[in-house]
Amino acid sequence: MADIVLTAGVRANLLQLQKTSDLITATQTKLATGKRVNSALDNPINFFTAQGLSNRASDLGNLLDSMSNGTNTIQAANNGITSITKLVQSAQALISQAQQTADTAVRANLSTQFTAIRTQIDQLSADSGFNGINLLGGNSLTVTLNETGSSSVSVTGVTFTATGLSIAAAANNWAASGDISAASTNLTNALTTLRSQSQSFSTNLSTVQIRQDFTKAMVNTLQTGADALTLADSNEEGANLLALQTRQQLSTTALSLASQASQSVLRLFG
Repeated sequence: MADIVLTAGVRANLLQLQKTSDLITATQTKLATGKRVNSALDNPINFFTAQGLSNRASDLGNLLDSMSNGTNTIQAANNGITSITKLVQSAQALISQAQQTADTAVRANLSTQFTAIRTQIDQLSADSGFNGINLLGGNSLTVTLNETGSSSVSVTGVTFTATGLSIAAAANNWAASGDISAASTNLTNALTTLRSQSQSFSTNLSTVQIRQDFTKAMVNTLQTGADALTLADSNEEGANLLALQTRQQLSTTALSLASQASQSVLRLFG
C-alpha cells in the first residue's frame, strides 16, 4: 500500500520472501504434475517442441486401431481361403471317386455331396468378413499407414463363392465322364486361384504388421523425446523444495529482525 512506509531493510526482506514463495509454488507444481515444463512460460522451446512430438505420437497412436482392424480383416479373409481350399480338396476327392466307377447311382450320390460342398464354399465366403468388410465377398480395404495419409496399403477384394471360383454345378449328376473331367479341371483352376490369392493376402498382411510394429516403436520414441524435454526429476525438485522452505524460514526470521528497528521507536512512547 502506498500510504504505508517500510524501511529499506524490511522491504528488501519482504521482496525476497515473496520470491521464495513463488519459487516454492512453482516447485510444488512440478512435483504435482511430474513436469518441469508445464506451459510455454516455463520454457517455450521445450514446450512447443514436446507438444509437437506428443501430437504426432497421438496421431500415430490413433492409426494403430485402424491397422489392427486391417490386420484382422486380412487375416479373416486368409482364414476363409484356407478353409475353402480344404473344401475344394474334398471336392477333388469326390471327383477321384467318381472317375473310378461307372455306376451312375454312385456318381449321382457323389454329385449330391459335391453340390453340398459348393453350398459350403458360398457360406464360408460369406462368413469371412471382419467388422463389416469381407475381402472374399467383393469388398476392398485401404489401411492408412502414416498420419498424413501419404502411405497406405490397398487390398483388392475378390468374390470367392463357388460361382466366383468357376466351380460349376454337377452337370447331369455326373452321368457322363466328360462332366466329371470338366469338374476336375474347374477344381484344379480354383485351387490355383485360391493359393495365388492367399499369397497376395499374406504379403499384404505382412506389410501391415511390419508397419504396425514400426508405428508402435515410433510412438514410443516420440513420447520418450517429449518426456525428456518436459519431465521433472522428482529427487531434484524435492531437494529444491526443502532448500526453498529453509530459505523461507530464514527470510521470515530476517524480516522479523529488520522490523525490530522500527519497533524500538515505540519504546520511546512507553
